[in-house]
Amino acid sequence: MEPLYRSRPGADALRPAAAEKADQIAPGLWCSPGLSNAYLLTTADGRVVVNTGMGFEGPVHRANFDAVDPSPVRYIIFTQGHVDHVGGLDSVRDPDTTVVAQANWTTWRDDNERLIPYRAARSAFAFKDKLATGIQAIQRRLGTTRLAGQSVPVVDVEFEDTLTLQVGGRRIELISVPGGETTDSLVVWLPDERICLCGNTFGPVFGHIPNLVTMRGDRYRDALTAIASVERVRQLEPELLVTGHFDPIAGKERINAELTRLRDAVQYIHDQTVAGMNAGKDVRTLMREITLPPEYEVGQGYGKVAWDVRAVWENYSGWFHHRSTTELYPIGFDAVAADVVELAGADALVDKARTHLEAGRALHAIHLAELVPAEHAGAREVLHRAHETLLADSTNFWESAWLTNQLARNS
Repeated sequence: MEPLYRSRPGADALRPAAAEKADQIAPGLWCSPGLSNAYLLTTADGRVVVNTGMGFEGPVHRANFDAVDPSPVRYIIFTQGHVDHVGGLDSVRDPDTTVVAQANWTTWRDDNERLIPYRAARSAFAFKDKLATGIQAIQRRLGTTRLAGQSVPVVDVEFEDTLTLQVGGRRIELISVPGGETTDSLVVWLPDERICLCGNTFGPVFGHIPNLVTMRGDRYRDALTAIASVERVRQLEPELLVTGHFDPIAGKERINAELTRLRDAVQYIHDQTVAGMNAGKDVRTLMREITLPPEYEVGQGYGKVAWDVRAVWENYSGWFHHRSTTELYPIGFDAVAADVVELAGADALVDKARTHLEAGRALHAIHLAELVPAEHAGAREVLHRAHETLLADSTNFWESAWLTNQLARNS
């Protein structure tokens, strides 16, 4: 089968929740789209909500779900502990709602709380414009400029591996998949309907290679655990896979093919990286050399193969790359950059950077131009052109956002 990622929206299509209504995607199953979709399961004995969005999205999800069914919210289930899944809790829950999560959820809640300034600053370059326009849309949707803050979740029921809920005649099985974006990741399995709500277990954009570590800064995700989690979902043999973003994937054969390809792609990256490490190759060599064979083709619109090579390498090996004594100490090359400029001359370095750029070596040009003080007009011009060159070839959401931000800084 042709890889599904080619026909699905990319990460640029992600938007904060502002829809006027929830969409029914299966009998008794509704979606309120957002930065991470929230889902409603209706039953004869109240409602079950899966994920609640960011804090400012929570009231939109609540209004959309109330329009479908105003009965009490019996359960709220978090498929993972990232802020875009848990932040709307206070708006969505009722006084007697039971909140359920996998037992590792406190690790992620506490990470979110202790690193709010750090992660917000390191994510802003990718999401600031999207959030600004999205918040305006939410304000129009709700008819107010006052939006809910981010909830700090408290969970009522935790489980380690599996948990079964019976609600209004509906059987709901929760299954731990610690190889998702967080070690508290879970999928919601509806065995009678053969439906799996997988959240972002396979990354925010389905059909693309997952990030084993993110540009914004996150804990490393273990490749072998990710493979095992993909396989656990594949063996359920779902007939409808409800993802964290965009439309669900229908058809047992299609879902099996996609999950098999994704499993094999991550396995290939892991195995080739380990083989290269044992052969004595450094991480940058492996990042250049390792590419996926055609039968393992997955998208690279959110994660990238080269980034995952580096993540596997460093997850096994840590921060010391055995390249230079200076890695052991807190003095980087930037400490002697001014000496290099003094010896070589700023103009000479910029001229050499232009030579690299004209020869198609944009990264070589950036290395040299970044040595030169930022007020040098020639260096800024080289940096701008080099980033334009890289951006023209980028199909990755995070990479493109970073390059666009750097272009703005060097304009």
